[in-house]
Amino acid sequence: MKKHKCGWCTGDELYEKYHDTEWAVPVHDDNVFFEFLILETFQAGLSWITILRKRENFKQAFDSFNYLKIANYKQDKIEELLNNEGIIRNKLKVNAAVTNAQAFIKTQEEFGSFSNYIWSFVNHTPIKNNVKNYKNAPANTKLSDTISKALKKRGYKFVGSTVVYAFLQATGLVNDHEVNCFRYEEV
Repeated sequence: MKKHKCGWCTGDELYEKYHDTEWAVPVHDDNVFFEFLILETFQAGLSWITILRKRENFKQAFDSFNYLKIANYKQDKIEELLNNEGIIRNKLKVNAAVTNAQAFIKTQEEFGSFSNYIWSFVNHTPIKNNVKNYKNAPANTKLSDTISKALKKRGYKFVGSTVVYAFLQATGLVNDHEVNCFRYEEV
């Protein structure tokens, strides 16, 4: 018997695998948080499947999302990234990756980990919504507005409320699986 899945992922093998194994699974590893921060900021204005298809290219281009290395990228590395056809070559987003790595490290220093910081916004407990149809899921919420403002205050770039909400969904702070999806209760 085929399991029911959220409507947004069906029909694409890569999308379904991501949905089935990663989306809305609570993250506590700072390395994973940073990977999703990079990917979600590059996704701004694009479809998530576009980013998923380029994920391995991003991983190679950005030193396996090693924020300690990215924080120290110099102009020659930025130029290399801007010439890399395997990723999204947006100068503002590439520069934001470096800025965000620097802000990420400062956040870790202040809170012990980025995980401690971000989970504090939801009292360290995932929010489980009751989405019946993914088309009715919000693109942003008061929570994502609050976190967006807090991140911007800390110097992060490309972290508007919609990007932040997608980040919260991806990293499991918010469970927006459709209620009849087999993953809804699992995560």
